[in-house]
Amino acid sequence: MPRFVVLHHETPPGDPRPSHYDLMLECGELESGGALRTWALPGFPEVETEIVAEELAPHRLAYLDYEGEVSGDRGKVTRVVAGEYVTLEETANLLRIKIAGQNLAGEMLLVRASQEARSWLVTFR
Repeated sequence: MPRFVVLHHETPPGDPRPSHYDLMLECGELESGGALRTWALPGFPEVETEIVAEELAPHRLAYLDYEGEVSGDRGKVTRVVAGEYVTLEETANLLRIKIAGQNLAGEMLLVRASQEARSWLVTFR
């Protein structure tokens, strides 16, 4: 099963993006043999809560197990939860997954705000 991780990304003072959480899903889309599809969440995904997330560029698979300083003086990351997931439904504008982590489990729905946008509405239940 593919893996996922939620990292707390503490950004340095003055960074344009405030500290946030990164939701990362393992996928095999890149030529490198895989990558992490990534969204920046302003808060931790809580049950029955909707969060507007920003889709980011794919990240290296190493972040599944990494904690520490981020290159380029972009702060540091701490793993909050990790586990496995199953894709239940996927289109260009929707992703519904079932996640199983040590302290986070359930169904997560990600819906793209518009065709051009990198914004997604994330609901966890």
